[in-house]
Amino acid sequence: MQGFPPPRDKLLSTKNNEFFNFPALRYSVNHMNEFYPTSITATDSTNHYKVETKIDKNIENVMFTPWGEQKQISFKDALDINYTDGIIILHKGKIVYENYPSSGTQRDTRHAAMSLSKSFTGTLAAILADEGVIDPNKPVTYYLPELKNSGYEGASVRNVMDMTTAIKYSEDYNNPDAEIWGFTLSGQTVKPDGYKGPRNYYEYLSSTVKEKDKEHGSEFGYKTINTEVLGWIITRCTGKKLNELLSEKIWKKMGAMYDGYYMISADGIPFAGGGYNLSLIDAAYFGETMRCKGKLGGKRIISERVIEDIMENGGSKENIEQFEKSGEYPLLKGWGYRDMWWCTNNSHGAFMARGVHGQAIYVDPKAEMVIARFASSPLASNKYIDPHSIPLYEAVAEYLMNK
Repeated sequence: MQGFPPPRDKLLSTKNNEFFNFPALRYSVNHMNEFYPTSITATDSTNHYKVETKIDKNIENVMFTPWGEQKQISFKDALDINYTDGIIILHKGKIVYENYPSSGTQRDTRHAAMSLSKSFTGTLAAILADEGVIDPNKPVTYYLPELKNSGYEGASVRNVMDMTTAIKYSEDYNNPDAEIWGFTLSGQTVKPDGYKGPRNYYEYLSSTVKEKDKEHGSEFGYKTINTEVLGWIITRCTGKKLNELLSEKIWKKMGAMYDGYYMISADGIPFAGGGYNLSLIDAAYFGETMRCKGKLGGKRIISERVIEDIMENGGSKENIEQFEKSGEYPLLKGWGYRDMWWCTNNSHGAFMARGVHGQAIYVDPKAEMVIARFASSPLASNKYIDPHSIPLYEAVAEYLMNK
């Protein structure tokens, strides 16, 4: 994409997904609005949160041992290993580390959040549940009769929020025949010649998702389409698109530094499961809001009950058993999943939002720490990234607690 205009052999496109392949990904994550139509999540331009900075360069010397390895490496070494585009660490609300190793990402860059988007969607749904707008115990089809006779028949909204539906669907990004690619294609504005499939995400959900492979509620199963169903329910119950509701319920109240934006389909549907783009500093301070149980700078943004539900029920015996039963993440022993947040259930009670290719918001209540990271790793799945990420976050937490 260098040059004006770029030569044809350097021009990226959504066609055939070439813009999402590495190393093109390192450009695309910072310029998704060049590949998709978008809708803005507006902030309040006159009421930003306060930023305090107390940089600690010694963080770069923190050592940790990656999972499955014997030799320790440093925080600084891990930046390149994880293809870090940007990272901010907050301790007690202050920025103690901020770095943008990739020249394409800066503080004001709106970077693709990937599946961090799910945690925004899950939080919005939890807020609406707390307000009595959505009942998590109702069946999905109560809100979306369009999904009667689909694989979602018999699933509850809670099953969707906690990823315990039993839909037959693969999220294997390394398998070109996995259902995730058909779902993704349904929302793209540029489709291959001769394409005759669903025109948008909702058509895909109602026309293609027909089977289940077990009983709803029996075990955890990470599926992006669950977030799309939840986004549809949110829109159906409020009459507002996700970008509008996120602006109203969180972004303006938080006083985000920058507008965010959602990638949308040709029909204007925001991509709930992976389409949000935001600045790294706003990702960090959203994490700070979660750490402080819904407050930022002493101001109430989200009900405390919403965050307590994530922290408590993400560590329930049933939730942990459902998570482990799936066998999807053998390295994440004892973890749970609630309201589309990943709960480590470690001794610090840490929980996090996670996205493919290395996106993360890691919230550690005991260490009073938040780490927000954007990345563009060639490998999509977090199972390849976790060994050099989770022990890193834990090591920084211990350093900050003991300095």
